[in-house]
This record gives sequence, structure tokens and C-alpha cells, in this order.
Amino acid sequence: MAAAIVGIIIFLIAAPRIVKKWYHRPAPAHIGPFLSSPLRFLMQPPDKIIERSGIKPGMTVLDLGCGSGAFTIPVARAVGEQGKVIAVDIQRAMLRQLKRKLAKAKNHDIKNIEVRHDSAYNLPMADGTVDLALMVTSLPEMAERERALREVRRVLKPGGILAVSEMIIDPDFPWRSTTIKLCEGEGFVVEESLGKWWSYTVRFRRK
Repeated sequence: MAAAIVGIIIFLIAAPRIVKKWYHRPAPAHIGPFLSSPLRFLMQPPDKIIERSGIKPGMTVLDLGCGSGAFTIPVARAVGEQGKVIAVDIQRAMLRQLKRKLAKAKNHDIKNIEVRHDSAYNLPMADGTVDLALMVTSLPEMAERERALREVRRVLKPGGILAVSEMIIDPDFPWRSTTIKLCEGEGFVVEESLGKWWSYTVRFRRK
């Protein structure tokens, strides 16, 4: 039985990676419910992501590649009424899922989220207007990662934060060293690296 369970886990991790090697695209919208599931939050609890990323009340946060909004709503509550979250994704179907979440009665008090259908290569904000850019399992999905990081750097305030979080069950999972090398190459400096090897957050500062 134990061997079978291990085999299933290995298959679930390996199979998507094999597919992604030949067919590169953003996470499909039909996995949106999983992105906000208890299983996902076991590996990436929203409160831990918020703490490790350095999100504080009053901040303007860019949730880049927000998907169905797994972290968008918790981040909106963390920054409070004086803060703002700009949720950007390239997939309209994912953003519709986020909007349905915001329409629920329990979220009617949230007024500080701006939902935008835009590309990571052409962000809908002026230079130096964002305190923190949050990228949770989204950076590796971008075909032109360096270009996306340059655009993130453009919209961040001097000294602003880029927080990148990854987990191993994602088909695009990069090792921590890969993430650090990529971001340092685009003008970011490591401030702190947190978490385990299989689920980590690296917090960078914009030079």
C-alpha cells in the first residue's frame, strides 16, 4: 500500500512536467478550484505567504498571475482599507472565478481589489507606483520571464519588494537557486529566503 501511494505521488509530480516540456501554457482555468483548495493551502498557507512576502497594511500590492484569486482576497484583507491589490492575469476565465469569489456575501466588505486582464509584459500601472509585487507559482509559467521581471521592476517603487513563492507539485517548479539567479539577473537583490526546499518564498528588493 505504501509503495502504491508513493508511486501515485511520483506520477502526479512527474506526469505534468513531462506534458509541460512539450506543451507550454499558463495553468488552465479548470484547475482554478484546486488553486484555492485545502490541499494547496497545506503547502502554501495564505498567512505564511503573506508573512514571508512582507505584506503590510497600507501597501499597494500587485498580485501578478493571480489566477482564480487564491491569495488575492487574503492579501486584500492584509493590506486593509488603506491598501490596494491589483490582481492581474492573462486568462479571462481565471479572472471570472476571482470575480465570483468577490461576489459572495462573505467578501462584500472587500473594496480594495482592482481586477485587470493584462499581460505581465505590459502592466497597467505607471512607473514606481507599487510597494510589493507578489508572484505565487506564476513566474515559471511565463515564456519570457526576464521581460516580465523587467516590467515588474518598472512598476515597483525604489526599494520595493518582489516576493516569489514556488511549490514542488507545480509542473513548472524551479529550484530556489534558479529563481534567485533569474531575479538577480534583472536587478533584484535577495533580502530573505524562507521555507523548505519543496515550498519556498524568496523576497527580493528592487535596486
